[in-house]
Amino acid sequence: MPNTKNKDFITHTKRPQSIAGALGGLFKIFGVRASDSDLVARWAEIIGPEISSMADICAVKKTRTGEYNIVLRPRNPAYTLKLSYMTDEIKQKINKYFGAPCVGKISFRR
Repeated sequence: MPNTKNKDFITHTKRPQSIAGALGGLFKIFGVRASDSDLVARWAEIIGPEISSMADICAVKKTRTGEYNIVLRPRNPAYTLKLSYMTDEIKQKINKYFGAPCVGKISFRR
């Protein structure tokens, strides 16, 4: 009989997952934060419903210094200005999730 207490582990997806996405789910059970793939897979959970409803994460680029440059794609071009005012809040939420200051720059792409 499957363990029904932890629903995150037994949920099925319609599309095949990447290995990084599958490991991200396993790491979540044990409380470990993975890398940039974990950020993409859990974008709405990390950033919150307000910001995730305005923008999707488009790209994550790791720099030579080890920081991440994050590229967001606003769902509506009018959200770009509002999101630009919220960049500090976005950085804080991502850094809080990973437990270290890892975000260097946030940019926007149409």
